[in-house]
This record gives sequence, C-alpha cells and structure tokens, in this order.
Amino acid sequence: MMATGHIINVTEADFEYEVIAYSQQTPVIVDFWADWCGPCKTLGPLLEKLAEEAQGSFRLAKVDVDGSPNLALRFGVRSIPNLKAFRDGQVVAEMVGAQPEPRLREFLRTLAPSQTDLLLEKGFSQLDLENWKAAESTFRQFLAKNPEYPPALLGMLKSILMQGQVEEAAQMTRNFPASKEYAALETLRPLVEALKWQTAAPAFSEDPLEAAYLNALRLVQRGNYAAALDGLLDILRQDKRFRSGEVHRTILALFEALGENNPLTPAYRKELALVLF
Repeated sequence: MMATGHIINVTEADFEYEVIAYSQQTPVIVDFWADWCGPCKTLGPLLEKLAEEAQGSFRLAKVDVDGSPNLALRFGVRSIPNLKAFRDGQVVAEMVGAQPEPRLREFLRTLAPSQTDLLLEKGFSQLDLENWKAAESTFRQFLAKNPEYPPALLGMLKSILMQGQVEEAAQMTRNFPASKEYAALETLRPLVEALKWQTAAPAFSEDPLEAAYLNALRLVQRGNYAAALDGLLDILRQDKRFRSGEVHRTILALFEALGENNPLTPAYRKELALVLF
C-alpha cells in the first residue's frame, strides 16, 4: 500500500500525532492488520478504495500489529482485522473481522462531524469574513480543549494579529510548535515584525518611502487592507528592494493573513507580479 494524503502507515513513533492529534480535526479510521492475516488482505484494499472516494472526509491509518505490538496492546486488539474510529482523540466506534462493503459504508456514515470539528470550521469561516474578534473567540474556545493544535493556533495568530494585538502575536510566533503549519507561520512573521516596529517608530519620517511604509502599516491596523496594499505596492514601484525586501515580504504576509478566499488576495497577487516582473 502506498501512503497518500488520506491513507498512511502509522507506527508507535508517530501514532500520537498522525492519529490522536489529527482526529481532533478529521476522523481517523485505524486498521490494525498483519501480513499473515488472510481477511486483512480482503478488507485492506476495500478500505483504501473507500478512503480515496471520501477525499479527506476521514483518514485511514494502517497499523501493522507485528511492527507496533504496543499499540495493539494499548487498544485491546485481540484479533485482526480490527478497525477503530477516532474522533477528538478518542475511540468512538470499532469493528472486528472482514466486512462487506455495505457494512463498511454504514460504519463510515456514523462518523458525523463533532462539535470541535464544527468549532474549527466556524473559526476559519470567520477569518474569511474578516470577523477577527469573533474568530479569536472561537479559536480560544477550541484551544481550551486542544491547546497545542497547530491549525487552530495559526488561526488564532491571524485573528489577534489583524486586531493589532502585536505583542501576543509575537509571543505566539516564538512558541509555535513544529508542524506543517510552520511554513505559513514563517510567511506571517514579517507582518508581525513590521507591525511591532511600526508601533515603536516615530509618528513621522523625513524619508518619503519610510513615511509611506509607516502609513501603510497603520492602514493595516485600521483594517483598510486595500489601501494598505496600494501603498505597499507604490513603494515597490519606486524601490523593489526597499528595506532589503521587507515590503515584499510584508505583502506576502498580508496575503497569508487575509487568506486565499479573500478577494483582495488573488487580485493583489496579480498586481504584485506586474510590479516585480
């Protein structure tokens, strides 16, 4: 079996992250199997087919009981094939033995979205609507139950940054956990640093480009993102390397904060490309 985004091989080393943590956002079906198990050879390909059909509505995690005996012991696996469904870090359903496709489909249909799933989805929707304060409240509710979940931490960071809570945002960038969301954090970091600099900088500058940069950052804090982006692009038109490329990085960070669903992001990406190239 070749691992894909929806189907992965899991061991004792990464079970906590790939199953327990992942199930806080998306259901995970764990298939306990072994190479010597005849029924597993029938059930496995059928599960993989259903996982590919589902296109991410659940993850299939394959655990070889010979390679990870402690996991089998931990979850009371006494015969295989053995399926356990995880949601919010807990086993919510299980099934033992080879099963026909209709029975498997019925089993998968029981995995309705949980309250934490809906809470996370709500937070991301509020980000898309630029409803930063409401998004902050939603992500705080989610993180109260799942304090180290990287997607929620990233959403929280965006929501407070876009409200001008720069010190807390800077603190979050220093303590952000290693994860696939870390690349997005690195994209956001220049905006955090720029807003932190702007709050401590003099109100005026004799350098016209620096004055324009300060004004653009103030516009970001006021929520006038289109005007801020216009100002930042005007700076690049005059000096593409102003402040060693910081303005360019700040624009990319603002795109990340606004998100791809915000109509400003694709529109101004095109403008940025025209200015740079």
